[in-house]
Amino acid sequence: MTFGLDLAPQHRVYAGFAIYAFALGNIFPRLPDIKHAMEIEDGTLGLALIGTPIGTLIALTLATPILERVGFRRALLWLVPLLALAYAIAVHATGPAALFLMLLPVGLMIGSIEIILNVEADRTEFLLQRRIMNRAHSFWSIGFFGAGVFGGAVAHLGLSPQLHLALVAPVVAIAMALFLGDFQPAPARFAAASEKQPKFARPTLPILILVAVTLSAMLMEGASMDWSAIYMRTVFESGPLVAGFTVALFAFSQAAMRFFADSFVDRHSPAGVARVLLVTMAAGVFIVFFSPLPILSMLGFALMGIGCSAIFPLAISAAAQRTDRAAAINVAALSQISFVAFLLGPPLLGFVSDHWGIRSAFGIGIPFIVLSLAAAGALGRRVPAAAPGGTPAPFKPKAAASAGEV
Repeated sequence: MTFGLDLAPQHRVYAGFAIYAFALGNIFPRLPDIKHAMEIEDGTLGLALIGTPIGTLIALTLATPILERVGFRRALLWLVPLLALAYAIAVHATGPAALFLMLLPVGLMIGSIEIILNVEADRTEFLLQRRIMNRAHSFWSIGFFGAGVFGGAVAHLGLSPQLHLALVAPVVAIAMALFLGDFQPAPARFAAASEKQPKFARPTLPILILVAVTLSAMLMEGASMDWSAIYMRTVFESGPLVAGFTVALFAFSQAAMRFFADSFVDRHSPAGVARVLLVTMAAGVFIVFFSPLPILSMLGFALMGIGCSAIFPLAISAAAQRTDRAAAINVAALSQISFVAFLLGPPLLGFVSDHWGIRSAFGIGIPFIVLSLAAAGALGRRVPAAAPGGTPAPFKPKAAASAGEV
């Protein structure tokens, strides 16, 4: 049974990313309040937050066959509202150990939703014969921007994190019913292989190279999501509205770049666009590290948002377009290792903040950016257009071609 609005396939994908990000993002403007209520330091908060990426890593490793058996439609319609509900429950934790345990199921849901939405974006992209991956991720950033603005405003009004997250849950459920009620998964990009697909999403060498491309973006995106509000409150003693707006500004700049990135990639190349973005990210990191003024730090976070914008979507496209295994397996293999940056990020950045200051927690991203620049060629060159009257060929990244695959 279907219900809700009758939308074009790409519009349902965009809505799914936006609603998912809104459900995910409302907790981040409230992290300073959660930290204050628990009376803990940055490092301890970071260890508590590690529950989410551990659950995410487990789901990205093991959830693909379960999701395919349950069905993407049923799983997505249930998981996104449950994610918002799980966050609403998690903020009732009275200490860091309880928060860690309550965030584990949150991570399981996030990993499963990541697989569904990214595979669906790739399949819809192939169905329409034009790129939509970066634009789909731009709607993720738009949803996260909305969460940052809403969360900052609610915090400014003095509502508790518990009441705030409780209000988000029904909003997400209604939005999913309205915009995704008519969702039907797109057909697979390639015909399913006759052999049984592996249950464990083992990364291959080309996938590991793509992981190296994404590490800096994943680390800096996680740092900005988790620590930008705390950075503004700690370094400049900004109020909750400014701190929440900084989170939203990062997401807004990320969304704006992602919205137009597909056209840039079509005109130039995935690798070339990625290199420009990585340099922009590095400029933002340096500004945040040295900034003497709140407005300059906000500019730095905006540049980091631009720099982080298309790196992971480009790598997801490169992984999904490979023909060695099912797209869901390759997407999960890339995502599960890339999310190690989220797994190591919170405790690492919290430890760095406790010992060398929160500015250093962002400066540590520079060597990872250098690594990503060195590996960016794996994203591939410009894809040639299809012959007139023919069916456009699947996008073929250089990494796949160099592996000797047809």
